[in-house]
Amino acid sequence: MSFLLIPLLIFAVVVLLSSFFVVKQQTAAIIERFGKFHSIRQSGLQMKIPLVDNLAGKVSLKIQQLDVIVETKTLDDVFVKLKVSVQYMVIRERVYDAFYRLDYPHDQITSFVFDVIRAEVPKMKLDDVFVRKDDIANAVKGELNDYMTDYGFDIIKTLVTDIDPDAQVKAAMNRINASEREKIAAQYEGDAQRILIVEKAKAEAESKRLQGQGIADQRREIARGLEESVEVLNRVGINSQEASALIVVTQHYDTLHSLGEHTNSNLILLPNSPQAGSDMLNQMVTSFTASNHIGEILKKQDKTQIKDKNKDIES
Repeated sequence: MSFLLIPLLIFAVVVLLSSFFVVKQQTAAIIERFGKFHSIRQSGLQMKIPLVDNLAGKVSLKIQQLDVIVETKTLDDVFVKLKVSVQYMVIRERVYDAFYRLDYPHDQITSFVFDVIRAEVPKMKLDDVFVRKDDIANAVKGELNDYMTDYGFDIIKTLVTDIDPDAQVKAAMNRINASEREKIAAQYEGDAQRILIVEKAKAEAESKRLQGQGIADQRREIARGLEESVEVLNRVGINSQEASALIVVTQHYDTLHSLGEHTNSNLILLPNSPQAGSDMLNQMVTSFTASNHIGEILKKQDKTQIKDKNKDIES
């Protein structure tokens, strides 16, 4: 009898232990009795009747993510691949529907994503796809929510995480962007060169103004020095014409002396004689005297013409 009791005790222990099971956090367990749905057990230590109740399966209540890659064509006939990430979870109160009414939820979600993407993207140009990716994601979420809620699933979020056009299209877009940036760079360089030219012109103008002012000051001082020289010569009995001629001759020989000081300069002197200096002085005096005489004659003529005009007006 003792040999028969040992196997019975072992069997009883095994059956007793199999009647207990543990459900993890954020998980729901489906219990069936003789193949028919019986109950839903939440997290913690649970009990079932051995050989009568069966653990049909477990449903995760966590947020899950499904990545779907869809290839479609845009309005401007560019083929593009979109990666759509769908975040969803089973509604705690709808575990029965999620477990029994929908066999492969991933396939259903994937089908709806394909359907919505291929209905929305062909309405947009490629640039609009990048700009309005949130609109595409919201359209996918709206369609999925309307359908999957009946099966106990809640769509938390849909994201368009990647937009990948054909390689040739991407290369063309990069060239367009590079060309646009080169155009802007050229415009900036042109503006910089224009500013440099304007500033250089302003600097040259200022330099010329200061240079002209310096030359004017120099000539003013030279004229003042000549005036003083003429006054000194007048005091010793030399008239203005002779003084002017003497100053010119002096400057002439000063210039020759200055040129002769430079070793690398070449000086050509015309045929000369001992009387050349006095002849030059006499010629200059005669020229100055003649010019003064002509000036006085012209003044008298102007005065005569003015008087004649006044007489004609009075008559």
